[in-house]
Amino acid sequence: MSLLQIGILGSGKGSNCRAILERVRKGQLAVDVRLVLSDVFDAGILELAREFGVPNAYLPPGPFRTRLTPESEMALVQMLHEAHVELVVLAGFMRILKAPMLEAFPKRIINIHPSLLPKFPGLEAWKQALLAGEKVTGCTVHLVDASIDGGDIIDQRGVPILPNDSAESLHARIQIAEHEIYPEAISRFVVRGNK
Repeated sequence: MSLLQIGILGSGKGSNCRAILERVRKGQLAVDVRLVLSDVFDAGILELAREFGVPNAYLPPGPFRTRLTPESEMALVQMLHEAHVELVVLAGFMRILKAPMLEAFPKRIINIHPSLLPKFPGLEAWKQALLAGEKVTGCTVHLVDASIDGGDIIDQRGVPILPNDSAESLHARIQIAEHEIYPEAISRFVVRGNK
């Protein structure tokens, strides 16, 4: 059975990317990470890819803050296709993907979001949960579609909100859960994708 070939997109430090790459290195996740891409020139995720010996590249995003230009998105599709990527894994990628990517990888783009969707889509979901007085929040792995954090849910993990939680302490615990659930969700995708 050939390994599922994945590409990872991120805009920041890449803590979820690290969790995935560490599982791969330990033989606990049977995928081939073909490429790590970032829309931020000096993003930590690119340095992380270099540390693990994974091909990586910067994708100039264009002038928009929340999405790529159509030209950049087409370039992204081409880079992923040239790397033979089968599954696109978003790990803190802060751009909304549009038709070129969604059409090139139908039901083959996954994301992790720091809330129990459909509650608290969008930015800084852990802060939204705190402000709403929730007792439990968590993280969700979902398929990416044209909506914001609205694609089919693959898996979720609850994280209790403690009485003395700050936004920072809560976010740190959610990230621990993310680092467990995301590689597990990719593992299930491997099984499903190779049936």
